[in-house]
Amino acid sequence: MGRYLGPACRLCRAEGVKLYLKGDRCHSPKCQITKRKGKPGKAPRARMQKVSDFGVQMREKQKVKRMYGMFERQFRSFFQKAASERGVTGENLIRLLEKRLDNIVYRLHFAASRKQARQLVSHGHILVNGKRVTIPSYLVREHDTIEVHERAKRMTLIKDGLKEYSRAGVVPWLEVDPDALTGLVRGIPQRGDVADLSGVNEQLIVELYSK
Repeated sequence: MGRYLGPACRLCRAEGVKLYLKGDRCHSPKCQITKRKGKPGKAPRARMQKVSDFGVQMREKQKVKRMYGMFERQFRSFFQKAASERGVTGENLIRLLEKRLDNIVYRLHFAASRKQARQLVSHGHILVNGKRVTIPSYLVREHDTIEVHERAKRMTLIKDGLKEYSRAGVVPWLEVDPDALTGLVRGIPQRGDVADLSGVNEQLIVELYSK
């Protein structure tokens, strides 16, 4: 399956929840999932039917996978790593996804969406502990320092992303200096700290991959 190139709002409507694929623009009252109820396509009610347990589990996996912008093989690899660690597998999975560098860049508001954050990382605009890292799936560690490369500090998309920081602040496990465009990983996020995943039941993903 190739990368999805269609309208981002269509994916949100298909899952029935906001996936925040457009970042801060998803908070706008003009968001399509707010304006247009129901799934996309012709006569969605005619296609509604009882969903099997497998279907429910699959939709939950697709929801999280799309939110973080990952392919199936990479997502499954993250699950296997989560299953090999001590603790609750579902919580381990969410913790690993949150530790991805592209997600951290998004959480620090250096980008307005995870898609933009992946581009910043891939193009070499992000430094971790003073060294350039170009792998979006790179897992950060506690006390790591994240900063924007000097040549990228004037980029419009970074300035636009920081507007959301002024509105909503930053998550408790991160610290950001909006003037210097640097961030600090203060700790590893716990499951309850990820507010925009409050509607996700990661146990369904565990059950799907455990079959």
